Amino acid sequence: MDNRPIGVFDSGLGGLTVLDEIMKLMPTESIVYFGDCGRTPYGTKSREMVVKYTFQDIRFLLNQDIKMIVIACNTASACSLELVKNNFNIPVIEVVQPGAKTAVRMTKNKKIGVIGTEGTINSGVYGKTINKIDNTVQIISKACPLFVPLVETGWWDNDIAGRTAEEYLIPLKNEGIDVLVLGCTHYPLLKGVISKVMGDDVALVSSALEVAKVVKEAIEEYDMARDEKIKPVYRYYTSDSVEKFESLGSLILKKEIRSVEKVDIEKY
Repeated sequence: MDNRPIGVFDSGLGGLTVLDEIMKLMPTESIVYFGDCGRTPYGTKSREMVVKYTFQDIRFLLNQDIKMIVIACNTASACSLELVKNNFNIPVIEVVQPGAKTAVRMTKNKKIGVIGTEGTINSGVYGKTINKIDNTVQIISKACPLFVPLVETGWWDNDIAGRTAEEYLIPLKNEGIDVLVLGCTHYPLLKGVISKVMGDDVALVSSALEVAKVVKEAIEEYDMARDEKIKPVYRYYTSDSVEKFESLGSLILKKEIRSVEKVDIEKY
């Protein structure tokens, strides 16, 4: 038994999609969430900068006495995972492997599309991970750099989001993919416009639920489950506007978020 919270971080608000699934799957667990909204998006930054940000985010969360790290950011996972595992003595869960496994399981014609930030797509991490599972799968990747700013602005289902989705996704649709991996935790919030462009014949894979399942398995494996008699506590931190986080975060989680605290992440 371990009553310490799970630590979750992302470059901004997108990781709340992962947090939401963890809450649903493990309602008795306490969670500390850090959204680095002041420095989002990570996907346009150099690998060195992403590694620096990731280490700072983790050091902040470790200061909150957490029992596990969930990297709810595909770019951070792509650029930093091995370094994180080598430098921090704590269980670490990332988002790429669970999504890749699900995509391979779902594809019928072995043509999988992957969308993500420039950092994630340029790393080739999804292609490598998918082909380790099944080297006969063809991967068609596309960077969608405007999607994260759209989500962070709250423009999830308007004309601008729709036109942007068409610009990015129609070439992928024309390639004949039957599965599309949403390789950024911000992207599930654009699921409506993405589905509209891709149509019913293309299955969308969001790693959020798959990550939550891996977190649950790890909690059980390490015997870290929290005492179910104690009410869970959720704490939220951001490096930017508290008001914006509370407003958009409440929409994402479909419940009111209050008492968000601002962090000077550069201290870490």
